[in-house]
Amino acid sequence: MATRAEGKFEVTGWDEETYEELAGDAKLSKARIEQEFHGDIEATGVWESVMCYCEDGTASYTGIERVVGKLGDRSGSFVLLANGEFSDGEAKTTWEVIPGSATDDLKGLTGKGTSVAPPGSTGTFTLDYDV
Repeated sequence: MATRAEGKFEVTGWDEETYEELAGDAKLSKARIEQEFHGDIEATGVWESVMCYCEDGTASYTGIERVVGKLGDRSGSFVLLANGEFSDGEAKTTWEVIPGSATDDLKGLTGKGTSVAPPGSTGTFTLDYDV
């Protein structure tokens, strides 16, 4: 049976670069995003993402994030595959732990989750997982 981890995250770094301008204000970009997780995950994360911004102000993105720290009472690292959309002022992301990516006490970790980031540098997350 899966365990649910919940908490908050804070974006602590964001380095984004446009690599292609599209029609109007649309563009393609890539970003390196640093985060700190608090709650049932106490960790830092570094996320490499590619994004497509549309003229209507929405965006779609995908990326890979390595998370290093503690999940519950276990220490180690794991990698998340993240996909999401930005609309109505919120970024909503789905996560999946990449099988075989976890280390140390987290070896064998599997799971799926979500994060929601309203305007500002903080948001919330859930991760349903098994080790």
